[in-house]
Amino acid sequence: MKIDRLISIIMILLDQKRIGAQELADMFEVSPRTIYRDLDTINMAGIPVRSTPGVGGGFEIMPEYKTGKKCLSADDLSALLTGKLKTSQIHIDLSQWTGNRSIQPYWEIIRSALQKNRLLLFEYTAHRGNKTVRTVEPYQFVLKGSHWYLQGYCHVRNDFRLFRISRMSDLKMTDETFTPKKYQKPALNFSEILEAMQIKIKIRIHESIMDRVLDYCACDDFVPDGGAYYIVDFPFVENDYHYDILLGFGNRCECLEPPHVRENMKRKIHDIAVMYEK
Repeated sequence: MKIDRLISIIMILLDQKRIGAQELADMFEVSPRTIYRDLDTINMAGIPVRSTPGVGGGFEIMPEYKTGKKCLSADDLSALLTGKLKTSQIHIDLSQWTGNRSIQPYWEIIRSALQKNRLLLFEYTAHRGNKTVRTVEPYQFVLKGSHWYLQGYCHVRNDFRLFRISRMSDLKMTDETFTPKKYQKPALNFSEILEAMQIKIKIRIHESIMDRVLDYCACDDFVPDGGAYYIVDFPFVENDYHYDILLGFGNRCECLEPPHVRENMKRKIHDIAVMYEK
């Protein structure tokens, strides 16, 4: 169970009055069953989550427990999640599993800038590798899915923006202070937009990756297909991110339909093979 998703759910429950399991499942691209397990874990950690049935129902943290915070350190998050558990039983590490890049030093710089209302200066690598130098007023840490972001007012764009911290480089806190502006929290619930874009494709998978596929769909979407295989109705958006998910399953996943998605997969696999033949 991913610690970052647990923290994200806690932050959402602290910020919203009530939210449904399906809405959380859509937000994190996992099954409702996974969300129910996450909520049980949060309860076991001593953070009281209650459910309300019926129209307008859902899950919420009991009002008397809620506290509002502008900025949370790793220690704050650890204390929030562990509750009655011993600190030694749960550990939060902001470094990546692979590679030598950690966001921990940047986390501390941003946290200090938030507390002192100081401007940040950094180089940012955006979509398709485009790099720009940004001067930003920091306002809030945001954890969405498995990535940390900074919400800030960008002096280059003259607007509020979300910056993924792992895409920052050469981050510095300047000596220049700023007067905080009125701002709205970033809109992170894209379930309606996602639903409009999403289609269901059929994939055939080996049972060895069933647990990974369950991060994106429910058990009801699986139909046995003889031996150790399943046919799965898989939620899919036609973009590079979702094609990369399918490619990540390797030779234990075959896209069966629709034909154009299958053809695109064949082309991408062919391009990879050609690259390795050079």
